[in-house]
Amino acid sequence: MARTLLVDHTHLGRHVTGLERITLELFAPDSLAPLRLEPVTAGGSTRKMILAQTLGLPARLLADRGAVVLCPGFPPSIPLTLAGGRRVVPYVHDCFLITRPQDLNWRARVYMAPAFRVAIARLPWFLVNSRATADELARHAAPGAEITLYRPVVRDVFAIADRAASAAAARAAGDGRRLSLIAVGTVEPRKNLVAAAEVVRALNEGHGFDATLDVVGRPGWGGEAERLAGRPGVVLHGYQPAERVRDLLAGAHLLISTSHDEGLGLPLVEAQYAGLPVVAPDKPVFREVLGASGLLIDPTDPAGAAARIAAAVRGPGFFATAAAGAATNVARWNAAAEDDRARLVERLARMVG
Repeated sequence: MARTLLVDHTHLGRHVTGLERITLELFAPDSLAPLRLEPVTAGGSTRKMILAQTLGLPARLLADRGAVVLCPGFPPSIPLTLAGGRRVVPYVHDCFLITRPQDLNWRARVYMAPAFRVAIARLPWFLVNSRATADELARHAAPGAEITLYRPVVRDVFAIADRAASAAAARAAGDGRRLSLIAVGTVEPRKNLVAAAEVVRALNEGHGFDATLDVVGRPGWGGEAERLAGRPGVVLHGYQPAERVRDLLAGAHLLISTSHDEGLGLPLVEAQYAGLPVVAPDKPVFREVLGASGLLIDPTDPAGAAARIAAAVRGPGFFATAAAGAATNVARWNAAAEDDRARLVERLARMVG
């Protein structure tokens, strides 16, 4: 008899961040066709979400011994892990819940981190978004746990690909002094955007640029937005609709990330649809995601990072070469992601019969 394949959608309906986008992209009813998925929703409130995760989903698994549940957003709750065992399959975005407690808000420390610890100690199978996450998870999971890559296909979410050529030409035709950098993502301590602001300052003071930093993303916890406010050249745009982000990406010279670390860093590849050169920390996940297309820096050394950026952008044909490299990298990543999907469908089909 075929098993029921449930998908935890209880975290959807509140706001859209990386967790929600991955769920909608990779675990919607048609994402793993021809498998039939049954989303489990909660109504959009935090209280209803917690009730569904701690009571509703475990009850479903206890009532239906053939059901399997995929958890693509929040870690499976402790009751769900205990009730479902090997019938619970989490999607792990990163290991920050246990490796970077200083970057967590109190909700994550109280609710998500304990659940994640129990899950990785007991469950036998995990899906992950990158090889970097797989390597990190393997250091913490139970011996013998199976870890399967399921990387997301990167889509042109800002509908900017048709402007990539003209935007690259405009960057190359600039006066060589103005340099617009853009960062995209929630403004919180883990993103380390103060380091990006310091790189901009070093570009201006040490290399004669008129550099600016546009920060696009909702203010998060930790006072990071307040630390950035008022810095010369930094503009906090807050959350913006896709149309406005598209215009900002098209007008930028570089996208910059100075995160302490990421499980994936999906916006970096999404920005490459705009032909944007991407500046990112020299760490395994960014080398994996960007391949040969990234300009890698050390965010703890703003002067050195600024020198590397200045030398690159003043090189002959930099922006045209970067645009071509960005397109190649998007194609490389998406081919690998499509292979991941095909293998996962086959594996799940065997599991659910």
